Amino acid sequence: MPKKKLETLVDDMNSTIQTICKGDLKITQEEADAFGKEMAEALIHWSTPQTDRKNNLRMSNIGKPERQLWFDLQEDTPAEEHSGATYLRFLQGHLLESLLLFVAKKSGHKVEGMQEKVTCNGVSGSIDSIIDGKVVDVKTASPFSYKKFKDGRLSDDDPFGYLAQLAGYEEGLGLKDGGFLVIDKSSCDITLHVPMDLDKPNAVTLINNLRGSLDKKEPPAELCYQPIPDGKSGNMQLARGCTWCRYKTKCFPTLRTFKYSNGYRYLTTVIKQPNVEEII
Repeated sequence: MPKKKLETLVDDMNSTIQTICKGDLKITQEEADAFGKEMAEALIHWSTPQTDRKNNLRMSNIGKPERQLWFDLQEDTPAEEHSGATYLRFLQGHLLESLLLFVAKKSGHKVEGMQEKVTCNGVSGSIDSIIDGKVVDVKTASPFSYKKFKDGRLSDDDPFGYLAQLAGYEEGLGLKDGGFLVIDKSSCDITLHVPMDLDKPNAVTLINNLRGSLDKKEPPAELCYQPIPDGKSGNMQLARGCTWCRYKTKCFPTLRTFKYSNGYRYLTTVIKQPNVEEII
């Protein structure tokens, strides 16, 4: 069988799924048992409370906005309580990651390095995988986020610092041209986004700059994101990147929360009182 290339990964995976479900490609008992073990490990990991790892940089956080990261490492603000649905989404991500990597391997691509420890400039992390010699991070996304990956627009809106994380992994392993294998958790469409080198920061320089900023006694003055208009009411609301942040009231002490039918909305400025319940 000719050596597979990352560029054909998604087409090969979709073809393999169809072939399996038509009965033309068998899953062996050994493969099924190994996959079941991974599912069990994901379930145990999900059900084990994760304590915050304070006072250290990790590959998973080097791409966060500096002000948010300063609070992460310097403050003791407790995390906001998640809903049951949110916790289930976390589990869904773990399970789908294992499924995607299983299908990638079954489709003839070389999948290795799963959860391998990587260090770059003194900062450590664990990769999802190396596929065909490239670092590949596996993501489960909402339809909105999935479109960013599919359209190649991650660099325009990367609140979780995925590009910096990928750059750190590649620097630590001496690899390049990696990317993101992403599944839309609603439609189950799959895409592969391989960002350009110019879209990724220099990981070594980024880490050096962060160390200088995070050692200071006061947080960086610049806000991570500026408030955005809430329709045409004149009200202003938190940007999307701030809504999940546990420090939003530190940046916006007069923040007000309103319960809409589609979720909470955080208003930094209220010109017109919303006709919905306010959460005090």
